Amino acid sequence: MIAIVDYATGNIRSVINALGRIGAKDVVLTSDPALIASAERVILPGVGDASESMAALKASGLDECVKSLKQPVLGICVGMQLMCRHSEEGNVDCMGIFDCDVRRFVPQPGLKIPHMGWNSIADLRTPLFDGISEGAFVYYVHSFRPDLCDDTICRTEHGGEFSGALAHGNFYGTQFHPEKSGSIGEIILRNFIEKAL
Repeated sequence: MIAIVDYATGNIRSVINALGRIGAKDVVLTSDPALIASAERVILPGVGDASESMAALKASGLDECVKSLKQPVLGICVGMQLMCRHSEEGNVDCMGIFDCDVRRFVPQPGLKIPHMGWNSIADLRTPLFDGISEGAFVYYVHSFRPDLCDDTICRTEHGGEFSGALAHGNFYGTQFHPEKSGSIGEIILRNFIEKAL
């Protein structure tokens, strides 16, 4: 079973549709901690404001549930940011799974904020990126980005380098949206579901 964590935020329908396109079976949207803990894979989606999303996660007690998980967990966009230490969006402390902070893009001439559209990823690490070439393009929509850190498993350039994806133990996160990233995103989702991570 693949559990998608339901905490009243997130791009849930797009994630469910993307999993359907790659033939994933037994996908459940749930806020039940016992069901989440029993899943083979867990996905934490997210769009919107990090402070509001973190408040929703805490209000349901799902922050502690997520932190305790031993199976592979994938955070997407804000879902990944909530797994970092701290976010400047709303000045909120997050779950602290990844050893980095999330910061607002610094405005500079010619830099579009939010960072929206296709961009390349490089320095790819871990089996999450098996079968994907350096410089592959994925889809981003965000105004805040995670720092580079020891947990960085791919980098992206937009007004300076930032972590396009993170990993620590059984936890993975992508700042980009694999569910909106075409064939590359489908490979990443399939790797998350099928690989020994």
